[in-house]
Amino acid sequence: MDTGTHIVMGLALGGIATLDPVVTANPATTHAVLFGTLIGSQAPDLDTILKLRNNANYIKNHRGITHSIPAVLLWPLLITGALYFFFPETNLLHLWMWTFIGVILHVFVDIFNAYGTQALRPFSHKWVALGVINTFDPFIFLLHLAGIIVWKLGLHPGVTFFSVYAILFVYYIIRFRMRNKVESGVRAKIDEDITEIIISPTYRFNQWHIAVVTEKYFYVARSKNNEIILQDQFVKRPIPDTPVVNAAKKDKNLAAFLHFSPVYRWEIDEYDDYYEVRFIDLRYRSKGHYPFVAIVQLDLDLNIVTSYTGWIFSEEKLRKKLELLPN
Repeated sequence: MDTGTHIVMGLALGGIATLDPVVTANPATTHAVLFGTLIGSQAPDLDTILKLRNNANYIKNHRGITHSIPAVLLWPLLITGALYFFFPETNLLHLWMWTFIGVILHVFVDIFNAYGTQALRPFSHKWVALGVINTFDPFIFLLHLAGIIVWKLGLHPGVTFFSVYAILFVYYIIRFRMRNKVESGVRAKIDEDITEIIISPTYRFNQWHIAVVTEKYFYVARSKNNEIILQDQFVKRPIPDTPVVNAAKKDKNLAAFLHFSPVYRWEIDEYDDYYEVRFIDLRYRSKGHYPFVAIVQLDLDLNIVTSYTGWIFSEEKLRKKLELLPN
């Protein structure tokens, strides 16, 4: 989920913690637990600082080791130890317990996005992504805000947010049923042997991005109000084993893209004094454009000149990123 949603979830969990009599019996524990749930609900996203280095490191590692089983066990210990320094009279066991729940909740809700997490590391490096909730879901965020407002108006926070999460439980069931209906619609629409369907929710309740892999083709579609709309079709071509492509694959940006993207097409262009290799993720078509790409430019001796991977919404901005346009 996005940072804002993780913050309100941390507050909500702190509210639910007031149902714990040990927490409410001691003001130090009450305050420490609120900080613990807030920090715990953010801690796994510490790897966001990788974006300051470059997109390749961020794309390849975000929601990786920091969301893994060892990290989930380590974060609560670190946070509890730090908070105990400021709140020495707190109940350590209950501070650790609620902080642990905050960390678990963060990783758990991230699994429902299309991006997913490597939550099973070190036992598996597979990305667990259920694709039923958008990274930012307006309903989830606004429901939490409503709960916070009601809390401020005087209703018991534990009762308030227990009710909020009961509603969300039903909401998640509805989203799973909607996703399954979209998948059934895709199988009815495309009369081929489908090997994979990747469904990505959007922030709009009844709209989904769809990428379909068959034996011969990639299909790009969307679902709007339960109608499957085919948008693009590409011949499925293996990555060629050529000197240009093999040289490009050594680039860290392209390597990060290939690590992250499960369905893509590629293009190779040759110009007067350089080659350009481009990989295009097919999952996020928007207004006729595919914004998530990796591009590598090589000189005629196959040395990498420049490269980029990430979200880009116009060719002009991409060229500026690659320093091909004048300043």
